[in-house]
Amino acid sequence: MNAPKALQQYKQVDIHSTVQTASPHKLISMLLTGALEAFAKGKGAIERNEIDARSSHLNKGNDILIALRDNLNLEEGGDVAANLDKLYVYMLETSLQANRLNDADKVQEIMNLLLEIKQGWDEMPIEYRNG
Repeated sequence: MNAPKALQQYKQVDIHSTVQTASPHKLISMLLTGALEAFAKGKGAIERNEIDARSSHLNKGNDILIALRDNLNLEEGGDVAANLDKLYVYMLETSLQANRLNDADKVQEIMNLLLEIKQGWDEMPIEYRNG
């Protein structure tokens, strides 16, 4: 038995199971975590001058930012949703610059913004999480 392959398959089943049973609030939290991980890996690739890995990780982070942006409810979300929309656009533009310029500081800026969003999201009172 190939242990690394079996572990990877187990992780995929576990992730799939979690996604299937997670609340919308939990799914957004998972997306924010995934974006943070992708950008952290992208930053590490920049620091190691691994061009292909940099692009791959930053592109994954961008895909998650796009998914987060696409799931904003601009009609009901008011100023918060509108501000998040602008922030996601800013992060996408910054990520493209970071990729083009091989700039770890720009990636760190994105990560700092994502950390603030995630902290606020995770601290949201329970009564507002699924309403």
